[in-house]
Amino acid sequence: MPEFPFKIEICVENTDGLVAAQNAGADRAELCASLLEGGLTPSWGMILEARRVATIPFHVIVRPRGGDFLYTDIEYAAMLADVAAIRDLGDVAGVVIGCLTADGKIDETRTRALVEAAGAMAVTCHRAFDMTDDYAEAIEALVRCGVTRVLTSGQHDTAVAGKDVLADTVRLAADRIAVMACGELDADNIAEVRRAARPHEMHFAAGKLVPSGMTYRNPRVGMGGDDLDREYTHTLTDEAAVRATCEAARAAL
Repeated sequence: MPEFPFKIEICVENTDGLVAAQNAGADRAELCASLLEGGLTPSWGMILEARRVATIPFHVIVRPRGGDFLYTDIEYAAMLADVAAIRDLGDVAGVVIGCLTADGKIDETRTRALVEAAGAMAVTCHRAFDMTDDYAEAIEALVRCGVTRVLTSGQHDTAVAGKDVLADTVRLAADRIAVMACGELDADNIAEVRRAARPHEMHFAAGKLVPSGMTYRNPRVGMGGDDLDREYTHTLTDEAAVRATCEAARAAL
């Protein structure tokens, strides 16, 4: 059986977040774009810049759009191409993927092909797992496909609400695949979840809203949606929150 030393991963959507995460003591980062949509594939330039500044391993999410995890042939082809391109860089630690069938199962054909395309990189199945109809069956499917770890909130909105399912998922995984707990974790609740579920790893984002530096703001034009105030705020990784949450998690056991 593989060994899974306890790790803490921080979800970030830019290289500034990656730097904040590593400065605050994270073991690994997940690099995404658009966390408002649950995380999408970051730009190629962002991946290259992450390689330049990273002092900890980082994984890149490969998710071509928001919404569900039932992809068209064209979307899936793009995912394969992205995984292969990231693999060919030679120094990215892993990719994060997830494909389902229409009836809520892990799409084993596509998942296995993505694992093969990843080569020596680690492969994480993201919270597509939480949208499956049977988490016990889904664990077995991911093991068959050779996936390294699964990210899950225990099929609930938060890890606290899903901690019983998380614990059962860890039991079912039986050290054949790492279970990484997530779902609104922070310094106040991460110890509770770690003690209750005993996951191999834990994952959270620690974002804070900061105002834009723009002094001129056009009140008549928005770049999407109807919340014009949101146009002039940015979400940054809160280094202090990362540090406090990591400390609470590591002290839990």
